[in-house]
Amino acid sequence: MEMLKDKVAFITGGASGIGEGTARRFAQEGARIVIADVQEEEGQELRAELESQGHQVLYVNCDVSSADDVKSAINAAVERFGRLDIVFANAGINGVWTPIDELQPEEWDKTLDINLKGTYLTVHFAVPHLKAAGGGSILITSSVNGTRTFSNPGASAYSTSKAGQVAFMKMIALELGRHNIRCNAICPGAIHTNINERTEQRETEKIGIKVELPEGSPALHEGQGEPVDVADTCLFLASDLGRHVSGVEIFVDGAASLLR
Repeated sequence: MEMLKDKVAFITGGASGIGEGTARRFAQEGARIVIADVQEEEGQELRAELESQGHQVLYVNCDVSSADDVKSAINAAVERFGRLDIVFANAGINGVWTPIDELQPEEWDKTLDINLKGTYLTVHFAVPHLKAAGGGSILITSSVNGTRTFSNPGASAYSTSKAGQVAFMKMIALELGRHNIRCNAICPGAIHTNINERTEQRETEKIGIKVELPEGSPALHEGQGEPVDVADTCLFLASDLGRHVSGVEIFVDGAASLLR
């Protein structure tokens, strides 16, 4: 069953992790895929792999914190495929986790520029094309952090950016509803990606927040998930199955964040 047949999906951060998993899932369902990322080697490898399977795929190099980059990437997508139907603002970083008095202004700015400004820029440049297509679906990767849990020491910039994404999503869901454009946020918990390898943590032990579950987590799969778990949620929201769902955040964490 091709639930996204002939749809065009623009995915930021699409070369790895949740973005990669969603690109693969959407392609399986018949979508034409645009991978927007700064990881060119990984992005081109994914493009080549998906094309070898018969899918239509474009890779564009794109720093989502740059307005020029995002505008160029969106234009390249429309030039190649003629339209946009699904926009997945997924690119993001954990950034630096450290006590607030140790967190430097440039570190705060980098996290907010990529996570929050990048989401705005992606939506800003995509919306005219979604309107031209007669509607569509906007998806935003937020997090359980900043929306349901606040127990990760030092993650003030990250959590702020994730909370901001949900507020932004709710505002534009109402604004764009008359144009048949839905907007929702996915809030993953512990998903097995490589994002933690790029997280800098400094002196977080000073903060003194420590959460332990002595008998382990009672959540589904102990709260541990895979990119495909998020991708399947995105598929629901991007397809006609989610045609009357807009303005909501969906937690993809097996209920683990209810404990914290």
